[in-house]
Amino acid sequence: AQFVESGGGLVQAGGSLRLSCVVSGFIFSAYPMRWFRQVPGKERELVARIDHTGYRRVYVDSVKGRFIVSRDNNKKTLYLQMNRRKPEDTTVYYCNIERQGSVGASWGQATQVTVSA
Repeated sequence: AQFVESGGGLVQAGGSLRLSCVVSGFIFSAYPMRWFRQVPGKERELVARIDHTGYRRVYVDSVKGRFIVSRDNNKKTLYLQMNRRKPEDTTVYYCNIERQGSVGASWGQATQVTVSA
């Protein structure tokens, strides 16, 4: 499985940004997907999860009501719409596959998101 994240950048607090994750190497439409973020020196944090159909979505409490995870199975692409951004959202963001409840072993290069106060 391979993942290419993009869409990060510098945004002022309160602004919006959409991250994308293009995947290859597996049947995208068959698997749930997850977005993670990781602050240097800390463990990777699960941000959002979406099932293979795109209908069931789960979020970490800190982003509920602000972020929206979605997917386009035809384009093999996962999205994370980040609204009402906060400075604490500043970090790198990754996507990954979920297989039998576990995260895939390989990771993409991530995309950096910076929110200025």
